[in-house]
Amino acid sequence: MTADVGSVVGVRQSVSLIIPVRLHADPVLWAEGPIPFEAGGHRTDVASRQSYFTQAAGRALYGSPERPRRRHLFADAVHGPLHLHGLEVLHTPTELHPEHALAVLHFSVVSAGLLDVLRALGGRAGAGPDPLGGPLAPELLLAGVASPVELGAARPYTVAFLTPGPGETPALRSDGVLPATADRWLWELASRTDQTDFPIAPEQLPTQTEHAVRISADWSALVLRHGAAFLGHRPDRGDGDFYDFAALHVRSVYLDALLLGIAQRDHIDELTDGLSGVYDGPGLARRVTDLERDIAGFRSTYWRQHLTAHGPANELLLAYHEQYRLPARFEEILAEAADHARLVQTRDGQQIAGALGVLTILGLPLGTALSVLQVLGDDDPVHLLIALGIVIAVTAAAFTTRYGRLVLASLRGTRGFDE
Repeated sequence: MTADVGSVVGVRQSVSLIIPVRLHADPVLWAEGPIPFEAGGHRTDVASRQSYFTQAAGRALYGSPERPRRRHLFADAVHGPLHLHGLEVLHTPTELHPEHALAVLHFSVVSAGLLDVLRALGGRAGAGPDPLGGPLAPELLLAGVASPVELGAARPYTVAFLTPGPGETPALRSDGVLPATADRWLWELASRTDQTDFPIAPEQLPTQTEHAVRISADWSALVLRHGAAFLGHRPDRGDGDFYDFAALHVRSVYLDALLLGIAQRDHIDELTDGLSGVYDGPGLARRVTDLERDIAGFRSTYWRQHLTAHGPANELLLAYHEQYRLPARFEEILAEAADHARLVQTRDGQQIAGALGVLTILGLPLGTALSVLQVLGDDDPVHLLIALGIVIAVTAAAFTTRYGRLVLASLRGTRGFDE
């Protein structure tokens, strides 16, 4: 027994990596839908998952038979502490990046502690070499299908699952009470850090784990910015245990909730970038119209805060939202886009009013002069030219009045917004 999760090798240890990629081509040789993991007679195929989610969320996560969004490929490869079971690709196109997608790599961790592997995946100082090397390199696994997006200092999003044995009392409930060390283990697994990376103060731990999801008395989950973790709170008895079913959920519906959150974040990031450049160059009205179309498309396709009548998936998605302030950011986008639309409408109104003013200033003298000549029955070309000269002089004089100056200023103020 140890109070440090870094030295623990759990009964079950798994990690799924979520990696943003660019699709080169539709992986038609891969099977449609997510990986149908099985346990205890349960199979996580498209039909079973769509019965769990709302129809709108299901379309975003799986597409339709005519236009599938998700494909998978089973695999069986071992390299170092990682055992690869399969790969998935979820197509999540944006307006600027129609080839954008999320790749998922499903691993079991063998012959090593889960936190050690997570620290290496997170690039922590002093951790071992990156296990995503050699035959498990994402660019090699996805060759011909997709290429990973350059993440800079960021790393793949990790979804970790660990169940303890009977001796790991720091993670186990005792008389129904969950020890504080359980939440510290949970936070370390989700953050991919140990006490040498970030020695969290005990008084800070409650605020760091206040959004932990208590799925049941048997296990909890914690969602952070760069990783999520699921931790058991009673001993795992191995095959046939409830944790068979729990592991199935981690790799299916709970993973899908996080995938949807990541897709939402990517789209909100792009909408924010679009708003920041709305005044770059001429054509404001066109750019605002395009932005409103993109917002409407995002709302109808991806923006879901309610996934299912089953609570944990919703809570996981909301916990991810909280990490990135997604609802608040989207409200800001809507408010800012509405401000831009009102500005365009105001400019359009000014332009229309200016055009009507010009017609009035030009048309009134000209119409009056022609009417007078018509009444007099005068069709002498010389008189017509004299009348036109008078009209031009009167019009020029009218443009020097306060009303005329307002009309010209209105036209000048709207020039360029519809180019």
